[in-house]
Amino acid sequence: MTDTPTVDSSNTDQFRSWDGGSGEFWTSRAERFDQGMAGYHGELLTAAGIQQDSLVLDIGCGSGQVTRDAARIAHEGSALGVDLSSTLLDLARALAEKDQLTNATFVQADAQVHDFGESLFDVAVSRHGTMFFGDRQAAFANIARTIRPGGRFVQLTWQALDRNEGISTFRTIASGGREPPPPSPEAPTPFSLSDPDRVRQLLRAAGFVDVEVTGLTVPMYYGRDIDDAFDFIASHFAPAFGKLDDESRAKALDTLKVDIADHLTDRGVLYGAAHWLFCARRTGRS
Repeated sequence: MTDTPTVDSSNTDQFRSWDGGSGEFWTSRAERFDQGMAGYHGELLTAAGIQQDSLVLDIGCGSGQVTRDAARIAHEGSALGVDLSSTLLDLARALAEKDQLTNATFVQADAQVHDFGESLFDVAVSRHGTMFFGDRQAAFANIARTIRPGGRFVQLTWQALDRNEGISTFRTIASGGREPPPPSPEAPTPFSLSDPDRVRQLLRAAGFVDVEVTGLTVPMYYGRDIDDAFDFIASHFAPAFGKLDDESRAKALDTLKVDIADHLTDRGVLYGAAHWLFCARRTGRS
């Protein structure tokens, strides 16, 4: 039994969600998420420039794929994964133990306020883990503080909603064919860091320099066949489907299945997706 982590008041709702229903959902679908991100995973690790003796911090580590692979590369160093979800972290620990990665550890923490130590890590990485902070400026400043001068910070975030065919399509179908309003850039949503200019400003204000942005467009995998993808997507968007009346919901689910069938390939069900890969260096000399 671990102590409840210190969570900033701006992240209370996120903690309640990720240490509750959202965390449980993604724990049960952890392999599917890793499969969906397979086309981006290698790019993130390569950009991180991890060395065999690096000390690595993985922010929003989820079930720990990035942490584990970082630990494999940094076999003379270590990798620490942090997340708000206790269930995802339990899975991450179990998978690291299965792989005998004794240099991979995991802590439940709010990276916006957690005291990681000053100038400790050589590299900080994040795959979809920085978009939900209540105060992104404070979070990036805290991350910068724990990276040694000259160390690297690499994060992967979604591009704008209209650049991501899958999520955009599923939101519209789950709303009964009506396109819902776009998420606010100020809200802690998957698209809060989709404006590269804004992210550059946040990183520079936090103490990072040499900020580079690369656009990546790789289709995302949603399932091996129509039924497999339908089960995953319908479950993920269940709250939205649940707001429809019975007739509209049945119609929307039929529409979803037809759309999935249109995206079935010999590699499974694929939808277009686009991400930003941000690379930056903490100011100062190493």
